[in-house]
Amino acid sequence: MRLLVEVRAAGYAGGLSQLQAYVRRVRPRPPVEPVVRFETPPGHQAQVDFAEFRFPWGKRYALLVVLGYSRLLWVQFYPRQTMATVMRGLEAAFAYFGGVPHELLFDQLKAVIQDDARPSGGKVLENPEFLRFAAHWGFTIRACRPYRAKTKGKVERPVHYLRHNFVYGREFLGDADLNAQALDWLDGTANTRVHGTTHEVPRVRFERDERAVLHPLVIRLYRSLILAPERAARSTPLLVSLAPPAIAVERRPLAAYARLAESVR
Repeated sequence: MRLLVEVRAAGYAGGLSQLQAYVRRVRPRPPVEPVVRFETPPGHQAQVDFAEFRFPWGKRYALLVVLGYSRLLWVQFYPRQTMATVMRGLEAAFAYFGGVPHELLFDQLKAVIQDDARPSGGKVLENPEFLRFAAHWGFTIRACRPYRAKTKGKVERPVHYLRHNFVYGREFLGDADLNAQALDWLDGTANTRVHGTTHEVPRVRFERDERAVLHPLVIRLYRSLILAPERAARSTPLLVSLAPPAIAVERRPLAAYARLAESVR
């Protein structure tokens, strides 16, 4: 340690730990940046994020959407984090809310944000296909600034809550059961408890102040002209395929068919 060498040359006779304790006491400490809670009016914003979970049948990603004003939460689990997953999930969330928020706040999600040059004075570059999806549903895309994790705290806190209050300690038969239990948990626990920040029940706050100011749902779901429909993932070995069983075809040499033809003449 350079400081220890220098102070010993000046006559210091103590040890390293004593020197470190002294430095901690006298070193100037930068002031703690105050956390300013950013609240939004009813219907204005929803925050969107993924969280990774592991189950006996494989890795799954929880897509969480939380309304910024009421804290009403929606969540479902998917095998991938693709743009098609985000679109399909958001449409399910809009149906659950009964409307569409004016803007959606995303982290640096590659399916939505292709590039963010704001730190160097540039602009956000959104995925063109997702821009068409946003225009179809009537919401504005907003992106968190890089390295500003506190911007989307309203959706990051529910990730911890989801992990400890819903996933841990439960058993699931597969994807269908997992998502069915998640919807039951939303309606029976997450959205009916008193929220620690608003001190109100999210469902009550939503019905009173927020539902009426959401954009109305559109008549038709978005149909992408460039994205192929995603294949359904295998949920668990316990699920049995409904497809008819394959018929085994026995292969024989041509000589066998010649003998069979001779026998029937």
